[in-house]
Amino acid sequence: MVVLATKVYVSGEARDRALDGLESMVADRLGDLDVSFDVGLRNDDFPSVTIDGPDAVAARNLLAEQWGEITPHLTDGEVHVGTLRSWDEDGIILDAGQDVRIPTEELGLGQGTPEQIRNRFGLVQHVPLRFVAGDPPRLADDERDRLYDWTRGTGRLNINSATRSEVRATVNRAGHANDIVTVERLGLLEQSVVCKDGTDPPGLLASVGEYLPAELLCVVP
Repeated sequence: MVVLATKVYVSGEARDRALDGLESMVADRLGDLDVSFDVGLRNDDFPSVTIDGPDAVAARNLLAEQWGEITPHLTDGEVHVGTLRSWDEDGIILDAGQDVRIPTEELGLGQGTPEQIRNRFGLVQHVPLRFVAGDPPRLADDERDRLYDWTRGTGRLNINSATRSEVRATVNRAGHANDIVTVERLGLLEQSVVCKDGTDPPGLLASVGEYLPAELLCVVP
């Protein structure tokens, strides 16, 4: 079994759609392997995938590589993945199957309070982030590089509580299909709308926000 480092925190029909979508993505990812699998959901909202068959080890590794893996124990010096649970004046707290507090000075994302940093980089709640376990833990170098790349691009609108297909449909419904490059998947329910050059991220937020019961944060270059 592998526990994926992305959360299913919506309920009702939205939860069913998210799990159906995840099952399809897992099936697509493992399509060339000789395995059978079953997707479940833990009490802490992390999905688990039980895998059987001759290629089970390879299948688990593929899913862990794609989504990140929640493990019972964190190993100092190794990169793990946690989802953004909360933040306060001292840092941010990730959920990696256990709470992981990353102090502000270990974020490596420049000046400001954790809330200011969160807003500047568009870190919507529950977004998966890579970190290096230790005392104290720190944000992983590759994660810092990715977030800084966002601020050097053409602008983004990050969204939670919605699948990639739902965000795409909402952008189209709001009449902005030609104003974006793509919708990147950050997690199962966390997406990043990449703006075209000349598209104003706050303006896009104002236009699509009325259609989405979600948290939306802009990344403005």
